[in-house]
Amino acid sequence: MTKIAGRRWVVTGAAGNIGSALRAALHDRQVTLVSTDIRAVDPVGPHDCVAQTDLADLDALVELFAGADGVIHLGGISDEADFHDLAEVNIVGTYHVLEAARRAGVARVVSASSNRLTGLYGSGDHITPEMPPRPDGFYGVSKVAGEALCRLYADKFGISTVSLRIGSYEDRPGSAREQRTWLSPADAVRAFIAAMTTTQHTAVFYAVSANTGGWWDLAEGTAIGYVPQDDAAAWGDREHIDPDVPQGGVYATPAYSTDRMRR
Repeated sequence: MTKIAGRRWVVTGAAGNIGSALRAALHDRQVTLVSTDIRAVDPVGPHDCVAQTDLADLDALVELFAGADGVIHLGGISDEADFHDLAEVNIVGTYHVLEAARRAGVARVVSASSNRLTGLYGSGDHITPEMPPRPDGFYGVSKVAGEALCRLYADKFGISTVSLRIGSYEDRPGSAREQRTWLSPADAVRAFIAAMTTTQHTAVFYAVSANTGGWWDLAEGTAIGYVPQDDAAAWGDREHIDPDVPQGGVYATPAYSTDRMRR
């Protein structure tokens, strides 16, 4: 894949912050969109067909994906939650997206993973995607499973899959942690376009801006054409974080998980 203009892409989780901004950027680049979410979705333009679809409905996804060149999978629970909910929505939902893509003959799935997959590494560690996962909670565990499913469908079923370990998506960094993990909206668009157009069959990379003193290696993103342009340092001096503190910060605390378990 080398271009996106004129191609047809399905976007799940289309009503979310990243989904809404990314769809607008892709529409401006002449991508024909099919935008779906469990919530109602507003079209971003005349070449955006919207549908309200649950990731639990495999048959509906197969029908929705028919004729698509690719799928951008943003749908799911985007933070810590009870494991049973995360398993049903994030793990089974990702399986449904990949299986629907296989049945519909879709060539590529670009999947939103998360930096929280490695959140229990220390703040003094430099992380590459090849290192073993150390999720900072059950949400991170669900993303480990999602990446494994993507790799399985790439290796076993021939679907091209690219997983983006998304950083802290904000207009500007708002904490010491986000000075290391910030993903600007403009760099997010660059990351997804790189994932959509790379000639590599499968890849995993950190979708993060080029932050001074960042924790995550950018080489895998560079290899598929992602070159971030923004740096959190433009918003102020970097604050100190103890190197032994987990990269996940508050997300790595036991209470952040136990408080969200079903009683």
